[in-house]
Amino acid sequence: MKILIIKGIIAYLLLLSTASAAETAPLQDFDKADRVFLMISTALVFFMQAGFCLIEMGFARAKNAINIVMKNVCDMSVGVLCFFLIGFGLMFGASQGGFIGTGSLAFSDIAYTSPVWIYFLFQSVFAATTVTISSGAMAERTYFPGYLIYAAVACAVIYPIIGHWVWGGAAEGFGFGSGAGWLAAIGYIDFAGSSVVHCVGGTFALAGIIVIGPRKGRFLADGSERIFPGHSVPFGALGMLILFFGWFGFNCGSNLYADAVVGLIAVNTLLAGCSALVCALVFQWMIRGWADPEAAINGALGGLVSITACCNVVSPVSAIVIGCVSGLITVVGGKLLLSAKLDDAVGAVPVHLFCGVFGSLSVSIFNINGVFSNFAIQALGVIIVTLSAFVLSWILFVIIDKTIGLRATDEAQDMGLDFAEHSSNAYPDFQSNDED
Repeated sequence: MKILIIKGIIAYLLLLSTASAAETAPLQDFDKADRVFLMISTALVFFMQAGFCLIEMGFARAKNAINIVMKNVCDMSVGVLCFFLIGFGLMFGASQGGFIGTGSLAFSDIAYTSPVWIYFLFQSVFAATTVTISSGAMAERTYFPGYLIYAAVACAVIYPIIGHWVWGGAAEGFGFGSGAGWLAAIGYIDFAGSSVVHCVGGTFALAGIIVIGPRKGRFLADGSERIFPGHSVPFGALGMLILFFGWFGFNCGSNLYADAVVGLIAVNTLLAGCSALVCALVFQWMIRGWADPEAAINGALGGLVSITACCNVVSPVSAIVIGCVSGLITVVGGKLLLSAKLDDAVGAVPVHLFCGVFGSLSVSIFNINGVFSNFAIQALGVIIVTLSAFVLSWILFVIIDKTIGLRATDEAQDMGLDFAEHSSNAYPDFQSNDED
């Protein structure tokens, strides 16, 4: 049976590789400057993968550092391949009733000079970002093969289908696909992905930590919390700065063209991230009595997530307000998860899901073209995106858990996943004092 499956996959790939490319001319309004602009933006977003890797590794214990690295480099590679072969067509192909895209898979009928290649590059790093968000939340107890299966299915099917509802038809200007997604058709707006990327990724993370359960020893028998401090705050801070840097490509690149509004987008992105960091830091300082670096790091990321959907339609002052509220959300959201005994190792759910919801609503709340003009549509859209992502990913995680396995054994958690799954040690000259 395995041999037949392998032969079928090989035959499919050979068919795609030998298919003739259609002679469609590149669009004339997407000039050389725009191509360079989008390529640079793509490179910035791709670099965000390094930021995720560092922040997740820094917030995890030393005995799981290599496992974090492996998940980040492999979910990106697996995810991009699956998005190329299947996902991009489902997300941006000819729309079927606004629910799913159809047409070319693996670009088998696209001319080599088409601008859609650059658009695919940009969207592929968005897909990789969406999937890797859950890596940190589920850190230190996830079975590596099970995680890779999740990454493949999420990038090939779940993320593209949900994304089509909001961004379907976005590649039409590049000569690929046609027809808007059904949420976009009723007026739902998500400029750069507060819901499509961050709510979906944060919801994947929430479903994952519910199915997989907390790390061994994270909550004691009496219900009290046991702290598992990360092994490198400097890694976490550097990761945040890399993500902040990459976010300029994330938001500015979503404009697709290098026109005048890019300046406003960049300024709003900067202001929201900075104000969120300050607000989260001060708020947590007032609660705990000391400056908490994790609060500052996650606060900045929460502000960046929230401004992503609305960075082109809000004023700079509103961006500061959005950032301040987002900083509070990251702190309060983390406490809510702990009260529910949900173990999010890096705070991914408050940052990406909770702030993603707020950012999606901010499109209406702070819109310079009409405050609260389409609030009901924005609320409906973000609820549908979030619930759909949760149900589909929860089903996927349960299937993986019941078949090949999703949770690492207690023994593997005790020795660290670096040894248990990769037969290696990130710090061979360092003796961990972990006793769990």
